[in-house]
Amino acid sequence: MENNNTQTMIEYTEGKSGNYRWITVTTLLLAIGTIMRMVSPSVGGVTPNWMIAMYCIAIILIRPSLGRAAGIGVVAGALEIPFSKSAFPYGNLLAEPVGAVICALIAHSTFKMTLGSYNIRPAVAAFLSTVASGMTFITVLKFVLALPLKVYLYVLIPVVFSVAGLNMIIAQLLYFPAQKLFNARGDK
Repeated sequence: MENNNTQTMIEYTEGKSGNYRWITVTTLLLAIGTIMRMVSPSVGGVTPNWMIAMYCIAIILIRPSLGRAAGIGVVAGALEIPFSKSAFPYGNLLAEPVGAVICALIAHSTFKMTLGSYNIRPAVAAFLSTVASGMTFITVLKFVLALPLKVYLYVLIPVVFSVAGLNMIIAQLLYFPAQKLFNARGDK
């Protein structure tokens, strides 16, 4: 009987992240978004869209390709379906990939987005992604439910911009702690 004692050498390079760290970060933030979406009450018909805020933070941190960003959006949309307060929750499957791709375009843009020395890219990304996602969603909703134009213009569009304002604040406030966690090294 032959004994084959070959050993495998594993090399660890300090300071290098795994190839799939982006999945872990995205999963964690989407899970937080799902939980917050479940427990957040509606105030005057307006609830922050925690899922958009969280995937914007993830996308700004990891800067995925547009295809991966769209995939993040599809997953976010699917996670929103069971907890949606909408009459047509499946619209999230179209709206969230749109928002995620817009966020990825902003993440990859070379425009300087600062206010003094303060990075406001997360706020800009969350606002524009929420508007893109929200407008996509309410447009689908308008046609699926045959909503009157006045409801679309005077009720739904203001809600989209209100949620975008809330998401802008949430993403900006949560970005820096998330960035510290993302950049933390495990050698302490």
